[in-house]
Amino acid sequence: MKEDFYDILGISKGASAAEIKKAYRKMALKYHPDKNPDDKEAEEKFKKAAEAYEVLSDPDKKARYDQFGHQAFEGGGGFGGGGMNMDDIFSQFGDIFGGAFGGGGGGFGGFGGGGRRVVKGSNLRIRVKLSLEDVANGVEKKIKVKRKVQADGVTYKTCATCNGQGQVARVTNTILGRMQTATACPTCHGAGQSIDKRPYGADDQGLIAKEETVSVKIPAGVVDGMQLKVNGKGNAAPGNGISGDLLVAIQEEDHQTLKREGDNLHYDLYVSLPDAVLGSSMEIDTVSGKVRIKIEPGVQSGKILRLRGKGIPSINGYGKGDLLVHVNVWTPKTLNKKQKDFFEDMRTDEHFQPKPESSDKSFFEKVKDMFS
Repeated sequence: MKEDFYDILGISKGASAAEIKKAYRKMALKYHPDKNPDDKEAEEKFKKAAEAYEVLSDPDKKARYDQFGHQAFEGGGGFGGGGMNMDDIFSQFGDIFGGAFGGGGGGFGGFGGGGRRVVKGSNLRIRVKLSLEDVANGVEKKIKVKRKVQADGVTYKTCATCNGQGQVARVTNTILGRMQTATACPTCHGAGQSIDKRPYGADDQGLIAKEETVSVKIPAGVVDGMQLKVNGKGNAAPGNGISGDLLVAIQEEDHQTLKREGDNLHYDLYVSLPDAVLGSSMEIDTVSGKVRIKIEPGVQSGKILRLRGKGIPSINGYGKGDLLVHVNVWTPKTLNKKQKDFFEDMRTDEHFQPKPESSDKSFFEKVKDMFS
């Protein structure tokens, strides 16, 4: 099981943004590759801390993580397990250390020190509509995506402005003395390479639009608005850069008879007066097909029948929700003379007089039970 992001940074779930940043800065300095050369364990902790900070420092990602855990970022390539490279990690340092390390490694050696900054392509965003059955069972979707890829025959050469480094040094005179900072090369925009040969139809970066079918594995239990990430299926980057990601937003479609509430489902069952009096058996819809349930004689309108495990699987793997069947006894609005005479005779019959038992809960008690 993947380690909790809060535990990695050694903070509580209620930590403020400043506390999250402070905890990450401490971890980054402690386990930085320059301070721990050839130490694989320190390198792994360094990467874990960066991954945790990347999520917890973003209010939207943090909210989704707090609600759904690691599953909020899985689907296709998932979020973790290599989703961040060392350039992604060092790019955080401008925020954490005030720009002292130049965004691409800067003053640090090891993975970033003086090396060319790897450019990442832009992300793509799409919306996928899912039926309630797809949500309940999980599904693999084949999606057509129009993304930019390197054109066939394009070649690149080392950028003459930055000599392939992707960044240029600037020296500024300040009251504290001469200070040197590193910024992205204005010619190659950080790629370290410029186009040598550009095929027909390619843009200024040597990229061309191409339609591709991408397979996205959507886990059971996702909710409307959740966003999944497929690594490397966004737009390509020029030269030797890495592709961006494909962000998949979930849109849950309404079901004709079932209503979702978290992991539970609700079904309104309408029962005729004779069936309510005499009892019956009826078929109802579930996300896995129709099932037959028994209606006991004398069932009361408002009774809730609970079918355990017939709801939606928890996105965090905590089992399944239930299907709550709400019984509604249907009272006819029009009667013929024979039917009216029957009910007139029954009006004073003791069997038709309301006699609620202690087990017959009030409406408010039923609502309380439903949400408990």
